[in-house]
Amino acid sequence: FCKVLFFIGVYKIEGRISKIESINHYVLDDTGKSIRCTLRGKFQKEYNLKKDKLYTLDVATVGDFVKFELNEDGTGVIFEVLERRNYLSRKAPRIKGASYRGERLEQIIAANLDNLIIVTSIRKPQFNNKSVDRIIVAGESSHINVHLVINKVDLHNDGEADEWKQFYEEIGYKVYLISVKEQAGDVELLGEALKNNVNIFWGNSGVGKSSLLNLLYPELNLKVQSISDYSNKGKHTTVTSLLTMVENNTFVIDTPGVREIDPYGITKENLNHYFIDFKDYLNDCKFNTCTHQHEPGCSIMEAVESGKITLERYESYLNMLESIEDDLYF
Repeated sequence: FCKVLFFIGVYKIEGRISKIESINHYVLDDTGKSIRCTLRGKFQKEYNLKKDKLYTLDVATVGDFVKFELNEDGTGVIFEVLERRNYLSRKAPRIKGASYRGERLEQIIAANLDNLIIVTSIRKPQFNNKSVDRIIVAGESSHINVHLVINKVDLHNDGEADEWKQFYEEIGYKVYLISVKEQAGDVELLGEALKNNVNIFWGNSGVGKSSLLNLLYPELNLKVQSISDYSNKGKHTTVTSLLTMVENNTFVIDTPGVREIDPYGITKENLNHYFIDFKDYLNDCKFNTCTHQHEPGCSIMEAVESGKITLERYESYLNMLESIEDDLYF
């Protein structure tokens, strides 16, 4: 994914951003070497010119392909960010200066992705299907393949994890039941699904995401909670997204655990398109502006009543519909 372009007296290189710390952007070259780079001044100038109308927090992000010049001291200067194939984002937590009309900035998590691995736990913290559905919508709206991991299955004995596995697989998503603590479950199956892909691991704090990555790839040696991943505290130890090449042409991205996941750019008009179990019924509603709440002749509500769409998914849809803010675009 990296190539060197030769110009008079300077190396111009293409690589992929693996980590960002303050002004430093670490870029992987074709050997897997990490090169510390900074953004050329033009990016800061563009940021300042746009800042009053800027609705994204990231000029460059983890997973971006970039072109950079190599300095004599081995560092680099990024002068171009290449077009993204896709990217995963969420509404940024509310910050001072971004409050009028309820506006929210877009926080880009990572770019150029193949698989979104949603990591959850069956207990501590308790499995929450509405939270899972919010992340699924973020993945579907970004055209990323979605997989679901339910961790800590050793903490249940009532079959609940198996029921959620069947629930989401009937919709069309692959689900992996895993106990990181006991190093058991669908670990090998998940590992096979990751091969030859760029895979981002995302989920709420405390579900054991970094521990799962350490189980899959022990050489990562990611920091985890020293007290217990099984606590109810939901504290996270990953503070910035990190892309790592774990095998030839296979990459994983560890992300900070989050407490709030609110997909960005979703409107009341397009939300239904990101519930894939709705797609067979969307064109049959009496009104093409149907919001599937109270309108007569709504095929979605009829499908719920007949059991073709589950009540749980419909309630997730209504829950998201109520919380959607109209994002502002310029």
